[in-house]
Amino acid sequence: MISIVEVQETNKMIREMNLDVRTITMGISLMDCAHTDMRVFNQNVYDKITRSAEKLVKTGEDLERQFGVPIVNKRISVTPISIAAGAVHTDTYVPVAEILDKAAKEVGVNFIGGFSALVQKGCTKGDRILIDSIPEALAVTERVCSSVNVGSSRSGINMDAVKLMGDIILQTAERTKDRDSIGCAKLVVFCNAVEDNPFMAGAFHGVGERECVINVGVSGPGVIKRALEEVKGHDFETLCETIKRTAFKVTRVGQLVAQEASKRLGVPFGIIDLSLAPTPLIGDSIAEIFQVMGLEEAGAPGTTAALAILNDNVKKGGVMASSYVGGLSGAFIPVSEDHGMIQAVQRGALTLEKLEAMTCVCSVGLDMIAIPGSTSKETIAGIIADEAAIGMVNNKTTAVRVIPVIGKEVGEMVEFGGLLGYAPVMAVNKFDCSGFVNRGGRIPAPIHSFKN
Repeated sequence: MISIVEVQETNKMIREMNLDVRTITMGISLMDCAHTDMRVFNQNVYDKITRSAEKLVKTGEDLERQFGVPIVNKRISVTPISIAAGAVHTDTYVPVAEILDKAAKEVGVNFIGGFSALVQKGCTKGDRILIDSIPEALAVTERVCSSVNVGSSRSGINMDAVKLMGDIILQTAERTKDRDSIGCAKLVVFCNAVEDNPFMAGAFHGVGERECVINVGVSGPGVIKRALEEVKGHDFETLCETIKRTAFKVTRVGQLVAQEASKRLGVPFGIIDLSLAPTPLIGDSIAEIFQVMGLEEAGAPGTTAALAILNDNVKKGGVMASSYVGGLSGAFIPVSEDHGMIQAVQRGALTLEKLEAMTCVCSVGLDMIAIPGSTSKETIAGIIADEAAIGMVNNKTTAVRVIPVIGKEVGEMVEFGGLLGYAPVMAVNKFDCSGFVNRGGRIPAPIHSFKN
């Protein structure tokens, strides 16, 4: 049982350190919406989402007022549409994306995730229809987010899908070039995607999940930074213990909100995702934590080690605070959403290659990175393949969310707005990888995947 005293202890964190509940995400199964007729399927989907999430936003707002904890986003994730719409007789799922967008607007949520496909071993007909629909779907909707899982530690990497996604990302960028290619900010390519992720753009409601569930994502880079300022100059053991204790307190806030939301909505509680997700605000930055830890800038020698310490101890503290920690839990390193990362890029301290090294130990991957619009589809596919290989071999979730900004080149700034922030266009390795990515087929799973 969580007492109100624990919540009151966090008041200073909320007022001065940017602690917030980043999202309450309702996961909704659409498996019972299946139909061969698109109109019937879409009506089933709309009815189920609006019925299930009717009180989600109001409940979040009520909890904010009661506990004084900012709840930044209220979101929905649904069964991957390539599965839910698999029986529909159609050659495009764009109408499904439009109905998801309509339902999201009706209930008032910020984003709805699940325009997704899981193709780590190959594509079904529905998977291919969904992937081909992504560019138009993200161009004509406002709140729909899309994800494609192209690999896993158990299955290997589907290089046909990797190659295809390089092209799809460029098509999406082109379709939304009038808005700095923002469609790509709502599209992520995964290896080892998780079924209970409450964060966008990668959230979807896995087929192993309940009918409906509440997942909560908590964030607090500013809280961790302030705690570490109190132990400057101390040894690594003290550093780690401080991160763990602080992560424990932050997670308890999320646990309280999740339990209350679950109770009021009559929906089972799923997981708490404690992810240090930065925002463009000063004081809410992962890069600033690195500086407090002793690095001049993010990207300096030692950055990967510092991130490993941060990620591991956030997980340890979170696990002790809740019986159901899940999602991606750890530290995110999105460039456009972290003013400290942006500064590091502008100063030349942080490169795409260094970011890739850092993804070996963070909780996701290459995230919200603007690259030149002239980048080839093969190069983007190569970036995806590299990141998927890191995830596959290390048995961790990795992801790529890059934005090839049409008409922009290295050094130019891009404004995405809101939590998506702004970013300098980063340089990409110019050497050709087309002979590699065009081979086709599947990269087999690593030897250590055979654990039965």
